[in-house]
Amino acid sequence: MNLEDTPICTVALSLLHDSGSSFGVLFWHKDGFATACGHGTIALSYWAIHRGLVDAPKNGVVDVVIDVPSGRVVASVTRKDGKSIHADFVNVSTYQIAKGLSVEIPSRDSKVLVDLAFAGAVIASVETAQLGLEVKPSNTNEFIRLQREIKASLGDRGNYGTSKPYAMLFFEEEENTKGPGWIVQKSVNIYGDGQVDRSPCGSGTCGRMAILLAQGRLEENSRLLHHSIIGTTFEGEIVSKGHSPVEGFPACVVRVRGEAYLVVEARFFINDEDPVSPGFVLR
Repeated sequence: MNLEDTPICTVALSLLHDSGSSFGVLFWHKDGFATACGHGTIALSYWAIHRGLVDAPKNGVVDVVIDVPSGRVVASVTRKDGKSIHADFVNVSTYQIAKGLSVEIPSRDSKVLVDLAFAGAVIASVETAQLGLEVKPSNTNEFIRLQREIKASLGDRGNYGTSKPYAMLFFEEEENTKGPGWIVQKSVNIYGDGQVDRSPCGSGTCGRMAILLAQGRLEENSRLLHHSIIGTTFEGEIVSKGHSPVEGFPACVVRVRGEAYLVVEARFFINDEDPVSPGFVLR
């Protein structure tokens, strides 16, 4: 197994919640912990039903309420003939926090403009037209290299309170095949230290929509069809607008629809006798 390419992991900790939620979780990956993970939330809702933590009807919709480090999120799972068809998760309040930060790319002797949004975690957005790259698998290694370089050059400017940049979405516009009220984009999400997301990123989808709202390109009830670098898809919808703590940028609540597939289940332990517990990082 190559840790460079492993997806984000989720650890369910039932003690980290109150009676209003189904359970609480921490999100972690090979470089540390994350305060939010949209695609992880969707996966957890499927898993909770599979494990019997949440009673689910054979047909209909069931809410899975999850406490995450950034707040409380709800994933509504649609069921048909005893199978989970898709999940719609409602994220915490999301808003843009910085616009057009000029960031140096030393290896290219050039600069790139970066937008930041808070969607439970700090999401960085970079339009690929600035880089002369397309979002396609053959450019993956270059996107990984650029993510590391841009993240290092961004430095503390990417921090928001105690949150540091978690995901960086390199995005491009796609032809709108959905009609009025829709925007279609394609992104590759590079998170942690060069890890590539198999999804378009749930939190990143929310971040993209907050930025599009601030640009006046989306409004309440508008939607984003968001494709990943490998063709997986999320649909996002702005369900409401609100007040942002960052002056000049509106806030919104976004609902993201996606699917999950249970492929593995594992258990990890913290052993107090382990001299390097609970782990170590060398870079």
